[in-house]
Amino acid sequence: MDDPRPSPSPVDVVVVGGGIAGLEAALDLADQDYAVLLVERESSIGGKMIALSKTFPTLDCSSCITTPKMSAAFHHPRIRILTSTELERVEARAGSRRVHLRRKPTYVDNGLCIGCRLCEYACPVEFPDPFEEGLGAQRAIAVPFSNALPQKAVLDARHCIACGACVKACPTDAIRFDQQEERFTVEAGAVILATGFGLNALGLKPEYHASQSLNIISPMQLERLLAPHGPYGRVLRPSDGKVPGSVAFVLCAGSRDLSLGVPYCSRICCMYSIKEAMLLSGALPVADLTVYYMDIRAFGKGHEQFYQNAKAMGINFVKGKVARIDPVDHDDLSLRVELEEEGGRVEERRHDLVVLAQGAIPVLEPATALGVPAAPDGFLNQPDTVRITCTDIEGVFAAGAALGPKDIVDSILEAGAAAMEAARFLAARAPASSAAGKSTASPPSVHA
Repeated sequence: MDDPRPSPSPVDVVVVGGGIAGLEAALDLADQDYAVLLVERESSIGGKMIALSKTFPTLDCSSCITTPKMSAAFHHPRIRILTSTELERVEARAGSRRVHLRRKPTYVDNGLCIGCRLCEYACPVEFPDPFEEGLGAQRAIAVPFSNALPQKAVLDARHCIACGACVKACPTDAIRFDQQEERFTVEAGAVILATGFGLNALGLKPEYHASQSLNIISPMQLERLLAPHGPYGRVLRPSDGKVPGSVAFVLCAGSRDLSLGVPYCSRICCMYSIKEAMLLSGALPVADLTVYYMDIRAFGKGHEQFYQNAKAMGINFVKGKVARIDPVDHDDLSLRVELEEEGGRVEERRHDLVVLAQGAIPVLEPATALGVPAAPDGFLNQPDTVRITCTDIEGVFAAGAALGPKDIVDSILEAGAAAMEAARFLAARAPASSAAGKSTASPPSVHA
């Protein structure tokens, strides 16, 4: 459960990252009776998966998978959760690891907030909603999203005008304008890094002119448009609310490009683009859907069949390089494409909406967080090719996209492997008088 009062009391394992990999690792360890501190830098656990519409290749409801995991971790008696908290660094010392954390102020006392949202309803300030990828509006003080955990309001100081409306509306006097940032250190037997990944900037390729058109969108924006609880309730163009009749997906828009500093393949872009195209074909049955690609990477179980199914549904796959994208009249977009299967012939094509498959990049800097060099791609180094969740620091393990771009299935599998490695590491160092696999730390304190 989320605890508003951070404490340096020792725990068995600190799990950094509250996405699907971090939740899986924390639950695996807590179910073995280890005391776990789960740290998440955002104001809610759930990570990127909670914002997705469906998963590939099964098209299962993403929220239906993630929400029970979030609830199980949040209510587990052996898991303590700190949101709005960032990892600064990990120091390995004899017998333990010192985890240095920084907790950002939310200007709300979580012990008093009851999640009634009266402050949110009273707030007069609106700004682009980060959970909706800027497509919806959020108040300056609000619960982050409908199924956020914890269900506590967070005040965004960058947009607050200090009008006092939230203070007057709050029935429990939970608003704390004097709340300060906190830095503290936690002693842990082991650490699991499940920090996930980020997406490179939408405007990284200047020739795509993403800053000049609202109709050049990111895959996460399309996920929100496709979600049943999305900002518009249906798929509409952001610029004018028009139902798009022609949608283009541009693959490798932020990967496999030395000039962008992302020379590697991001692995997931092909499949999430195919998934989104398939979902769009259901939401917009008369729309023309085109995927421009250099190569299709369908490497996982069921992925090739998923790709073939998409082609059978009538989605157009064009092997070609998109050289530039130009906004034209009435918010349409003109794509200049080199058609590789037609001898390199260059053609101009028009579309209503363009989705750029951004590349996956690391959010954790190994040199800063651990004091060790990163792998050549910038993600955490994997020194052991068999025990792949081990890092260069004894007692520090990693899982999911912290080690490199990967899909949800692989992230969950690695989270289980990291939890196993951490449990084995702790058991090997447990006092002889304690039972193997049992916690030597006190249960994490929980604020009721």
